[in-house]
Amino acid sequence: MAEKIKLEEVEETPLRIIYEDNHLIVINKRSGDIVQADKTNDEPLPEKIKEYIRETYHKNGNIYCGVIHRIDRPVSGVVIFAKTSKALARMNQLVHDRQVKKIYWAIVKQLPPEPEGHLTHYLFRDEKRNKTLVSATPKDGYLKAELNYKHIASSDIYHLLEVELITGRHHQIRSQLSAIGCPIRGDLKYGFPRSCADASIGLHARSLTFIHPVSLQTIEIVADPPKDKLWNQFCNILNITRNEQ
Repeated sequence: MAEKIKLEEVEETPLRIIYEDNHLIVINKRSGDIVQADKTNDEPLPEKIKEYIRETYHKNGNIYCGVIHRIDRPVSGVVIFAKTSKALARMNQLVHDRQVKKIYWAIVKQLPPEPEGHLTHYLFRDEKRNKTLVSATPKDGYLKAELNYKHIASSDIYHLLEVELITGRHHQIRSQLSAIGCPIRGDLKYGFPRSCADASIGLHARSLTFIHPVSLQTIEIVADPPKDKLWNQFCNILNITRNEQ
């Protein structure tokens, strides 16, 4: 049995911490936050985490925070960081060996051809445009990308897909869903016609399941989606109860 760690609502705190121990710290990232420094010079999450550790535990000097994986700026949800180099190395190995189960929720307007399925494409990262190109067949320089999807809910206009990532490529879910005619809500880069008012897209890293690098317990970490009207509607349809603090 996995130890299931469910997010308690912490919207009013600077960091939305789902889970923390001596080795790992897990955040429910807000859309707009960045995992790694970029040309905007906005403060990335690792720097915010270091400041939190410094203030909370009264630590001086250099504080360690290792980036295990990334999710795009307009995407919300679970992100894990390492508090020690040992934890980072072990978690990186789990990711490399595909031993971290990653589940996302994606809001689309057009349903896929089938209610559930497996997608295989070949992706090329165009760094100049920060965009991923998709091919249905192998090409030089393109990397194989795989995911599973399942339609789990519908509102009057939109549909919610649950996506399990098998590989972890740049903009993989965004580009692969777009390639089958299902661009994610608000994702102008991949073909959705309108942006969201807050510059987010309808993609949320819902859960991560992995073996803890030190305790060796199997842990499933689940993050509630943003509290906006559409996400709330889907939570109600799925009978998901949120903490209303």
